[in-house]
Amino acid sequence: MTKKGIIIGVILAVAIGGGLYYRNLQSSGNEVHAEHKEAGHKEEKGGHEAAGEHKGEKEGHEGHAEHGEAGCIKMTAEVQKQNGVVVVPAKKQRLAGVISVTGKVEANADRIAHVSPRISGKVVSVKSSLGDAVSAGQALATLDSVELGEALNRYHQSKTKLALAQSNMDRIKNLVEKKIAARKDILQAETDYKTSQTELHTDEERLSLYGVASSDLKGEGRKKPLLPVRSPIGGIITEKHAIVGELADPSKSLYTVADLTSVWVMVDINEKDLAKVHRGQAATVRVGAFPDLKLKGRITYIADLVNEASRTVKARVEVANPGRKLKPEMFATVELTLAADAPPVVAVPEDAVQDLDGKKVVFVAEGDAEFAARQIEPGRMASGMVEIVSGLQEGERYAVKGAFILKSELKKGEVVGDTCGSEKK
Repeated sequence: MTKKGIIIGVILAVAIGGGLYYRNLQSSGNEVHAEHKEAGHKEEKGGHEAAGEHKGEKEGHEGHAEHGEAGCIKMTAEVQKQNGVVVVPAKKQRLAGVISVTGKVEANADRIAHVSPRISGKVVSVKSSLGDAVSAGQALATLDSVELGEALNRYHQSKTKLALAQSNMDRIKNLVEKKIAARKDILQAETDYKTSQTELHTDEERLSLYGVASSDLKGEGRKKPLLPVRSPIGGIITEKHAIVGELADPSKSLYTVADLTSVWVMVDINEKDLAKVHRGQAATVRVGAFPDLKLKGRITYIADLVNEASRTVKARVEVANPGRKLKPEMFATVELTLAADAPPVVAVPEDAVQDLDGKKVVFVAEGDAEFAARQIEPGRMASGMVEIVSGLQEGERYAVKGAFILKSELKKGEVVGDTCGSEKK
């Protein structure tokens, strides 16, 4: 073998050996990388599982806190008595059903009067204005009326004629007694007297119809006759159109007077609730301007026609209005009380339920001197009572009075802890 052939063989052997060595190294690297990758996946999976367990544990704690107690407060029996805190066991009772509807306040149409003069005339004085309280028979304005002047003249003429007829009748009676005049003359004199008496009575009735009282007819009657325009009822002037110098007649209303001691609330009742509603049914009226005001009333009218578009029926609730707090055109919420025919439920007075940090709570007694502010789920309301759907069981003792005092003390920061009694341990 020549020297050149030996060199070529050595080069080939080195090349083949290097290739095999590089291939072995690459294979080993891939295996190590795969093992690291698999281990990383396992670690990541374990981390996620741990995080999930932590999250579930956290959610569990939060859920427990949401349905648990909102705080506790200590108050001795003596302090409870001083603050009017009264504790009673929760009881089940039947709650009357309620239909809640909306409506609008209106003036009682049976207690409204449009005041206008009985005869035509010019307004010469205005004695009352818009918003004034007036009594029945009070003069609101006065008119200068030609027709009234004519009626007064007829009255005075009739009064004079009656006086002359009476004088003539008395004179003839004396003559008849002395047998100077015939008896037929006395009969004619008596007829003339009665006719004059009737004419005077007619003129008085006419003046009374115009609004002139009998007391105004006493005296000489030489003053310029003025016609008073009087209010037929007592109430508040809600409209005024009387202006000095303007002509007024019976077809024109000068004032509107409304007696607002009683008002109407017109409500819309759904067609499906008609069977539960009847005339004379009790109702409670509330308005947004006075949220704590509850006025009692009754249904006095239910319409016979159903509104085709809304499928509702108009009903009228008449309600007393002390202090005239209900104003016409106010929006109102009306609760119609139904018969208490539902199964008994745990119920507490409205004052026993308090708002605490956006939650409804009652204060449950944990022993003699400790209260827990326990969150409850309220249900329907009726006659000042609130149904407790969850959060309070029958027989548990709670603060039926003084709940607001306990809430105030709790807000001051005098909190014992998140749980009370044995649960604190």
